[in-house]
Amino acid sequence: MEILFDEIPSLDLADFTAGSPEKKAEFVRKLGEAYQNIGFVAIKNHGLSKELQDRLYSSITTFFTLPDAVKSQYEKPEIGYQRGYTGKGKEHAKGRNTGDLKEFYHVGQDLATIPDTDPIKSEYPANCWPEEIPQFKDDALEAYRTLENAGKQMLRAIAINLDLEETYFEDKVAHGNSILRQIHYFPIENPEAVPSDAVRAAEHGDINLITLLMGASADGLQVLRRDGKWIPITALPDQLVVNVGDMLERFTNKKLKSTIHRVVNPPREKMNTSRYSIPFFMHPRSEMDLSCLSSCISEAQPKQFTDITAGEFLEERLRELGLRK
Repeated sequence: MEILFDEIPSLDLADFTAGSPEKKAEFVRKLGEAYQNIGFVAIKNHGLSKELQDRLYSSITTFFTLPDAVKSQYEKPEIGYQRGYTGKGKEHAKGRNTGDLKEFYHVGQDLATIPDTDPIKSEYPANCWPEEIPQFKDDALEAYRTLENAGKQMLRAIAINLDLEETYFEDKVAHGNSILRQIHYFPIENPEAVPSDAVRAAEHGDINLITLLMGASADGLQVLRRDGKWIPITALPDQLVVNVGDMLERFTNKKLKSTIHRVVNPPREKMNTSRYSIPFFMHPRSEMDLSCLSSCISEAQPKQFTDITAGEFLEERLRELGLRK
């Protein structure tokens, strides 16, 4: 049965990780219901403290106030901007040519934590860290580890909902290609000077398995409901918003929905203000097979995607976003 939510459902991750069998089963049921309908939930008890979030936002606010000439020293176009800084307007949504009104900084796996015996280590570029902000590295890596752990618990619940072994995704995301993206939607002092169709983040679906998003510094995030209505996404300060990405939608043959979302421009009188946001894009290892689960294919729901690996899919999408040539 299709349910049209007026707001995204709120769940307590502790019900899954430390609750009774009944609470765990109820968490899985509600999560599956939400992901089959709107593709988003808000969760509490995820492990990311307010203190760490505040430190992280302080670090990135300081970084993005640096001169463009300084920030550009940390730009890595030769690796598709997958680490370090990406300048203003360089990324655009799939199917668009106008760049989004944002700049961002990417942090990936800490290579020091990956055993030399794991061949995946050679696939990842090293992180780069702004020398001007010493605490940036520690804050970002702590947040990365915390969000990765929360994501693994969410994937356990998703696996159960799909009638897979609870640990099905564990080896697929071990040292996965996840990205912590620290975003600055920069102020626009003169709205007439930007393209008329430019927005903070045009409507899009995320590439990855799931995205975990801590509370942003301002409103603006909206999700497209299945009846075509845009609804605002709001989470309480102690919550993370967790949504399905395109890889998981593909893997489940659209049983779980990667819902289109966007970040709209503020009212004209607030266009000269900043907005900060920090999503964690949880990616699997590049060799993960994204072929549709046979249990999600039927006469009523025929297979809708060709077979592809996670690494191949990521490369394809990076080119579509203008980050990879």
